[in-house]
Amino acid sequence: MSIPETSILRIKAATRDLVKVCGGVVRAGEIALLSKSEISRFQAPGSPDLITIPAALALEADCGLPLVTQVMADMSGRRLTDPEAEERQQACLASDISETLRKSAEVMTAYASAIADGVVTAAEAEAIDRVAGELGTNVLSMRRNLAAVKASNIRAAG
Repeated sequence: MSIPETSILRIKAATRDLVKVCGGVVRAGEIALLSKSEISRFQAPGSPDLITIPAALALEADCGLPLVTQVMADMSGRRLTDPEAEERQQACLASDISETLRKSAEVMTAYASAIADGVVTAAEAEAIDRVAGELGTNVLSMRRNLAAVKASNIRAAG
C-alpha cells in the first residue's frame, strides 16, 4: 500500500514543526542521533524520505509534543489522548489566546498575500502551511492548558 501524497506532506509538515520546536536541524539531529542533512530531508517537501519512527519518538520526547505521532494516528482514523492532562497546573490562558490570535492573523496574511494574483503557487502553499503548522502547535498547547483548567475545576467541585 502506498501512502497518499497528501499524507506524506502532512507528515513532512509535522516533522518541520517538530524540528522547529526542538531548536532547528542541528539540535534535532543531535537529539535523534542523525545528521542535519538527514533531518533536512525528512522535512523537505521535495524529498521522498520520511522521518523514521525512532527519530520522531526522540524528538517528541524532547519537546513533549506528539506532532508526527498525532498525524500518523489521524491518518489511521485514531485520536491521541493525554492521560496527564488533569495533572497539569492551570496555565496563563491570556497568553495562549493572544498567541493563537497572532498566529491566526499570520495565516490570514500569508493566504491573502498568496491569493492576491488569483493563483496560489506551491511555494505560497508551503509558506501558508508553515504558518498554519505553527498555529496548530499553539492551538494544541492552548487546548492542553484549557483541559488542565477544566480538570482542576472538576476536582475542586467533586
